[in-house]
Amino acid sequence: MPGTRSDDYPRLATAALRLALEAGRTIMAFYRGGTTVEIKVDRSPVTEADRAADRLIVAGLRAADPGIAVISEESTSAGAVPADGRFWLVDPLDGTREFVARTGEFTVNIALIEDGRPVLGVLHAPVQDETYVADGQGGAVRIVGDGSPQLISARSVPGGGPAVIASRSHRDAETDAYIAGLRPARIESAGSALKFGLLARGAADIYPRFGRTMEWDTAAGQAILVAAGGHVRDLNGRELSYGKAGFVNPAFVACGAD
Repeated sequence: MPGTRSDDYPRLATAALRLALEAGRTIMAFYRGGTTVEIKVDRSPVTEADRAADRLIVAGLRAADPGIAVISEESTSAGAVPADGRFWLVDPLDGTREFVARTGEFTVNIALIEDGRPVLGVLHAPVQDETYVADGQGGAVRIVGDGSPQLISARSVPGGGPAVIASRSHRDAETDAYIAGLRPARIESAGSALKFGLLARGAADIYPRFGRTMEWDTAAGQAILVAAGGHVRDLNGRELSYGKAGFVNPAFVACGAD
């Protein structure tokens, strides 16, 4: 039977991890074999890889616990937040533009939201064969290939200045102005939620995002980064919350340990 809140985190995290890996294999079949690209109403691209991964994940999460609602970018993005405040938030293929451009920088994102907060999350990068997990029990891990989970932690900004990571496809003038004010030691670009993984394992320090994002873009990454000791805050210093009207995020800055 489904548990109540934290007592079933291990079971739910295991299910989410399994589904993320399965979805990754499905996506890679399309990545190698090719797929058609369509443009959605919001002008973002979608492929059959997105839809196939979505079907797999949504069905699997519902089977794992029928009592938890599933809100996904591709199939149920218009869904309402349930009254109990507990729901899955899924982006089956985050970084579709990178998928189409064949940069390899795309991820599968699955997060469990409770009372506006991502309490556990899985972030899987199929091309890199790299997975990040926060299972709600404290701490975050990174798994490379078939290796054992390795505990990871975000770092404090080093004395020489921060390593800043920015969006590869969505960088704008406002972002560039913010980055310049940080006096960074280095600047890198990456696609999708991979940026959260880099912050969580201490490979970068700050990821500013001023352009539009949706909650399913950030929830899994935030769960992992926070579990690793970092933060995702809006421009007023508040931790990013979930279940907002329209599922639209404000501008935010993700960072390592304070």
